[in-house]
Amino acid sequence: MSADNDLPKLLDDCVHCGFCLPTCPTYVLWGEEMDSPRGRIHLMAQHEEGAPLSGPMVEHFDRCLGCMACVTACPSGVQYDRLIEMTRAEVEREHPRPFQERVIREAIFRLFPYRRRLRALRGPLRAYQRTGLDRLVRRTGLLERLSPSLAAMERLAPPLGRAPRLPERVGARGGRRATVGMLTGCVQSEFFPGVNAATARVLALEGCDVVIPRAQGCCGALSLHAGREEEARAFARRTVATFEHVDVIVVNAAGCGSAMKEYEALLAADPAWSRRAAALAGRTRDLAEFLVELGPRAERHPLPVTLAYHDACHLSHAQGIRSQPRALLAAVPELKVREIADPEICCGSAGTYNLLQPEAAAELGERKAVNVDATGAELLVAANPGCSMQIATALRRRGTDIAVAHTAQVLDASLRGLGREALVKHGS
Repeated sequence: MSADNDLPKLLDDCVHCGFCLPTCPTYVLWGEEMDSPRGRIHLMAQHEEGAPLSGPMVEHFDRCLGCMACVTACPSGVQYDRLIEMTRAEVEREHPRPFQERVIREAIFRLFPYRRRLRALRGPLRAYQRTGLDRLVRRTGLLERLSPSLAAMERLAPPLGRAPRLPERVGARGGRRATVGMLTGCVQSEFFPGVNAATARVLALEGCDVVIPRAQGCCGALSLHAGREEEARAFARRTVATFEHVDVIVVNAAGCGSAMKEYEALLAADPAWSRRAAALAGRTRDLAEFLVELGPRAERHPLPVTLAYHDACHLSHAQGIRSQPRALLAAVPELKVREIADPEICCGSAGTYNLLQPEAAAELGERKAVNVDATGAELLVAANPGCSMQIATALRRRGTDIAVAHTAQVLDASLRGLGREALVKHGS
């Protein structure tokens, strides 16, 4: 890890005060020092001083969700986000993983960042769900015996309906106030197409011309947060080239927005791309962030719904966006927003974490589902597809019937006057 000259200073910033401990999901679960941020920083320092990346050391790094709650809590300004990403890249370069784990990881990263591959999976997966074969397979426990990761992948898949395709341009309603590019994402576009459709409508109703490039691909978030740096850089370059012609890029998935805002650091060593990457990172906005900056114009119709708002980690901790979604929801007449206990604790999704660490993820999902259930809300709102799948799965396990929607879908229902039933029934 010594290739980065900043590493010793980044490690020394940690004074081991312990403020991070109650916000770290894995420390909360197990109470193990090496599964806390300061414990992992201690292991990073050992490796920097020459200790090899042993299996147990790597396991502690793998158990980290990368949720960045510790970054929010740290009074010393420790850049744990940089430290864990650098460490994971080092692990990917140096540590030979067992064969079965390599197969699972390759399967994940050869599928999820590629929309066409996900799209090809939709038909068989939809048939699998509609015939009831999914329930039969779960009762047999076959996938669980084959691979806990495969079982988690199957269990997390949301119910699939039709997937309407968006046009390349959606015109502003009324006078045009802005022209924005819209990232449709990989999992979002194929598993939650309704979120993208609602995002485009809301932006248009607020006076934006929405450009939706058909050639766009993965932003690289999953690869970046898993230490697959070169893969992430390739995705980043393509995204930069795709969106260079628009003034603002609006993103409705927290993990994607967080990754795109990191492009400057990701491509800093590439002279041909560093300046272009920095420019795009500066023009990237989360949907809620952008709408608050733009200001409301379209009329909000009453929406008598009680909802619980979930803070996605890569929105609240990585991007510092907490007040904006709440402000947008508070402006909807008759809408009631209830807070979820322990909002700083991750739901267990964390990119590919719920596939690679399914047991820990399930424990965190259960904790989050209990807290959501306690709100008495009839709708859960989250701003990241991984969170939506993770919490919905945990709620189903509890037998709790709460619909899940995105902030964009709530705003869409209000702006179009669709009413409570349409949102609660079709939000997820």
